[in-house]
Amino acid sequence: MTATEDAPTTESVRTEAPAGLARTISLPMLVFYGIGVTVGAGIFALVGEIVGIAGRRAPWSFLVAGSIAGLTGLCYAKLIARFPRAGGEAVFANRAFGPGMARIVGFGVVVIGTVSSAVISLAFAGYLRDLVAIPEAVVVVALIAGLVLIAARGVRESVVFAAAITMLEVGTLVVVAAYGLPLLFDGEAGGDVVATGGVGTGVIFAGAVVAFFAFVGFEDIANMAEETIDARRNGPRAIVITLVVTVVIYVLLAGIAVSIADPARLVDSDAPMATLFEILSGRDGRLVSAIAVVAMVNGVLVQIVMASRMLYGMSNEGLIPAAFARVHPTRHTPVRATFAVAGAIVVLALLFPLVTLARVTSLVTLFVFAAVDLSLVALATRLHHDDPDFGRARWLGATAAAAALGLAAWEIVDLAGG
Repeated sequence: MTATEDAPTTESVRTEAPAGLARTISLPMLVFYGIGVTVGAGIFALVGEIVGIAGRRAPWSFLVAGSIAGLTGLCYAKLIARFPRAGGEAVFANRAFGPGMARIVGFGVVVIGTVSSAVISLAFAGYLRDLVAIPEAVVVVALIAGLVLIAARGVRESVVFAAAITMLEVGTLVVVAAYGLPLLFDGEAGGDVVATGGVGTGVIFAGAVVAFFAFVGFEDIANMAEETIDARRNGPRAIVITLVVTVVIYVLLAGIAVSIADPARLVDSDAPMATLFEILSGRDGRLVSAIAVVAMVNGVLVQIVMASRMLYGMSNEGLIPAAFARVHPTRHTPVRATFAVAGAIVVLALLFPLVTLARVTSLVTLFVFAAVDLSLVALATRLHHDDPDFGRARWLGATAAAAALGLAAWEIVDLAGG
């Protein structure tokens, strides 16, 4: 079966099969899902770390990371429009390079989902302990246990829950930004902070590697394709909207963070966004800590949903055992895959520190993104005679792959030198 024949046939089968995934997600719900998984731990938990690495150039780190993510986002948009399947990255790689590469890419996406969820779980524990003294391990296990029950119950319930929390977390960031906007127009604002990421423009790229973690999530939209209404149109639109909103929020807040009198306070804080709110408003930051806790719950939930759909999609492609493709007869969710992902998250969160996990997530994500970009190059080259418009996208894929691999190389050199 050819690539052009596969997508519509598969889509119709998934719509009609009673044991398959149910199409219940509209464009607004998909956008909330994308923003909810992208905007979260990256800005609530890591803004202090990135200010410490890049100093006053932290906004540029977010902009560089967002630009690289944006290039790959456009590649995802092109590929989703042609192959609207659960297990998106593995499907793309399978069509382009065969099952060997598809397995590598698919498991890479599962690693991203589980490791980033572990990062968010640890950040959640840090913010929660800012409110009440509870052991970290207890917090992590209780969080994952509760969220896996929501994820297994049904995709509509999961996405509606995520959308509600997304409105809360984005609203909170808008309030923080409103307090800090005057600083952006004050040419003398901003104290000194020692950048640990190197010298010159090097600190921008060192910060961008960690900041890139903040953009992990938009690609999850690809794995919801079989549960999205009119996935060929709504999937690409949701990716573009998610990335635009995310870049604007991150760069704005990073600019405010380096404009306060003592940015080093954010570097030393376990709850940097709450600390930033306290500095800007003079009010108690515990409310922001509470909202950050809720926002991180959202991030973990959507990553559990994403990683389980990747395992489901890989199983449907014949890349891993068929057990992971089994769907609950009434809930229409891949329950076995969901519980497998949840167990991996708990293990990682209890064994590794937050920043190490974030850097691993960023590096794996960059390689997965490069593989997706190169899949677009291969498929567009192969099909350019039949579809000239899709064929021209190979130049987009080549540019995006070069950018992702360049940032990955920078991280590897930095790790080797450190």
